Amino acid sequence: MRCPFCAEHDTRVLDSRLAHDGDQVRRRRECTVCKARFTTYEVAELRMPDVVKHNGTRQPFDDQKLRSGIMKALEKRPVNRNAVEQAVSRIKRSLTGKTDSEVSSQLLGEKVMNELRNLDHVAYVRFASVYRSFEDVSEFNDVIANLNDAN
Repeated sequence: MRCPFCAEHDTRVLDSRLAHDGDQVRRRRECTVCKARFTTYEVAELRMPDVVKHNGTRQPFDDQKLRSGIMKALEKRPVNRNAVEQAVSRIKRSLTGKTDSEVSSQLLGEKVMNELRNLDHVAYVRFASVYRSFEDVSEFNDVIANLNDAN
């Protein structure tokens, strides 16, 4: 690992710990030349399945797009960023555990809705209204009634 301060190639690891729910390794490093210390993160490179959209087109899985959709639903809601990252990690982990090279956007949407149901009910209803293309107020009432029944 190259030192970000002096560009020396020789650095040493001072400490290693698991981070982000065990999905990453956090390493504290020190440059052997300038003695600067810095942190690196090591992540397994996993092959995520392609997402098959409603119209049959395929797109590579994009965790930024997933995170963005969740954040839009949670806009102005009291949910901490760490909880969102954990939800994204759970969804990604559930997708990497499958041997399929493709996943439907419907399945991905249902996984997001399950995570939002646990994070924030208002965000869950927001996401459901867009995801399921609600046409009238009765569909909102049905989703809210299901939430109330589940509690």
